[in-house]
Amino acid sequence: MPGKRLVLCLLACLWSTGQASAQEQFYKGKTIRIIVGLSAGGGYDVYTRAVARHYGKHIPGNPAVVVENMVGAGSLIAANHVYKVAKPDGLTVGHFLGGLFLQQVLGRPGIEFDGKKFGYIGAPAQDSQMLAVSKRSGITNADKWLASRTMVKFGGVGAGSATDDLTKIAIATINAPIQLVSGYKGTAEVRLAFNSGEIDGLTSAWESFKSTWRKEVDAGEVLMILQAIAKPHPELSSVRRVIDYAKTELDRKVIHLGMHNYNPVARPYVLPPDTPKDRVALLRKAFMDTMKDPEFIADATKSKLDLSPLSGEDLEKTVLEIYGAEPDVVAKLKDILK
Repeated sequence: MPGKRLVLCLLACLWSTGQASAQEQFYKGKTIRIIVGLSAGGGYDVYTRAVARHYGKHIPGNPAVVVENMVGAGSLIAANHVYKVAKPDGLTVGHFLGGLFLQQVLGRPGIEFDGKKFGYIGAPAQDSQMLAVSKRSGITNADKWLASRTMVKFGGVGAGSATDDLTKIAIATINAPIQLVSGYKGTAEVRLAFNSGEIDGLTSAWESFKSTWRKEVDAGEVLMILQAIAKPHPELSSVRRVIDYAKTELDRKVIHLGMHNYNPVARPYVLPPDTPKDRVALLRKAFMDTMKDPEFIADATKSKLDLSPLSGEDLEKTVLEIYGAEPDVVAKLKDILK
C-alpha cells in the first residue's frame, strides 16, 4: 500500500507539473483584458488599474494585463458582454456592479446573464457603503436629518449600483428624505456634480470616498451620515446605521439582503461561463497571490485603496446566497427597486 500511495502521489505531481507547463505556454505572450463597466477615475477603475499592474506576474507565462472601460446602463452592458460575447478562454475578465446579481433575482429587464454561471475570481475589497451628504446641506447627523425631513438630491449611476439601489432601500425602509437623480456614467461624474452643487449627496463605499474623494473628505466637504452595513466601520463608529431606524422585521430583512449582502459582492471579478475550470482555479489563485503581493499592497496603499480580499470560492458562495433569498423579501425589494 505505501508503494501504491507513492506512485499515485508521483502521478499527481507529474499531472500538476504538466498542467502548469500547459498554462504557462498558453498565457505566454498573451494579453488579459479586464473590462470595467464604469468610467475611468471612479473606484472600480482605480482598483482595477492597481490590480492590473501586478496581476500578470502571478500568472504562469506572465501575460500582459490591460484595462478597458465599457460604460453604459450602470455597468450592465459590460456584464452582458462578458457573459454573451467574450470568449471563455481565460483572457477576458469582467468587473461590474455586484448589485446586478440582485437585480437579476428581481427580474430587471435587459439582464442577459445568469449570475450562477460566471466563473468567480475574487474581490479586492468588501465595500462599506455609506450615505453621504455635502457640508453645504447643513445636515450633520442622521437623527436631525430624518426628523427635519430636509430633502437632499442624491446622484446615481443606475439600477444595480449602490448609488441607486441602496439609496432606494433607505428611502423605502426608513423614509429617508432623498430625491435620487440617476444616469451619471460613473462615480467620477457624480463627484463632479457634487462639487458643482448639482447634487448634495450620494451612496458609495467608504473605501472609494477615501481614495477618489480624498480632497472632499479631508476638507470636510462630504460627510458620512448613515452606514449601510451590518457592523459599524471602526473608523466611523459615531455614524448610525440604516438598520438602526428600521421599524419592522420585514424592513430589517430587506436591509440585510439589499444592503448588507451587497457589500461582499460589490466588486466582483468574473470570467465568462464555460471558462475551463483549471484556468478559473489558476486565475483565482493568481488573484489572491496578487492581494498578498507586497508591491501591490504598497501600490494600493499609495492610492489609498482599502483591501479586504474575498476569494473566488467565497465570492461565489455569497452570490449564490442572494439567488436563494426568501420570496417575501424578494417581493418587497422588487417593489422598491422596480
